[in-house]
Amino acid sequence: MPRPKSPVLTDGELRLMRVLWERGESSVGQVTDALRERPKPAYNTVQTMLRILERKRYLKHRRMGRAFLFSPVVDRTSARRRALRYLITRFFDGSPNLLAVNLLETEQLAPDELKRLKARIEETP
Repeated sequence: MPRPKSPVLTDGELRLMRVLWERGESSVGQVTDALRERPKPAYNTVQTMLRILERKRYLKHRRMGRAFLFSPVVDRTSARRRALRYLITRFFDGSPNLLAVNLLETEQLAPDELKRLKARIEETP
């Protein structure tokens, strides 16, 4: 039975997106070369993952000669928001409040982070 499709970025997809967010439009070979992991995934694996990202509407491509150049359609902020919405829906019963309370109860935030968070909460209508 095949694994269900993830509506958000998988770890491997996120690695590719990071390359494209940093480099901008890139070929499959350029993305493969830019990956820092060892051993590097095969060219065909990267190509398949880029096509999956295109089907998920995170990327688009254009043809240049014989190469396909891929570029992000979704920026980092939008990808983070999609992932956060998925997390809130799946694990926190659709409640951002429950997520925030859980975060504050389980994570040690530096005083400056807490101050910034409090200021952000106070400026929200």
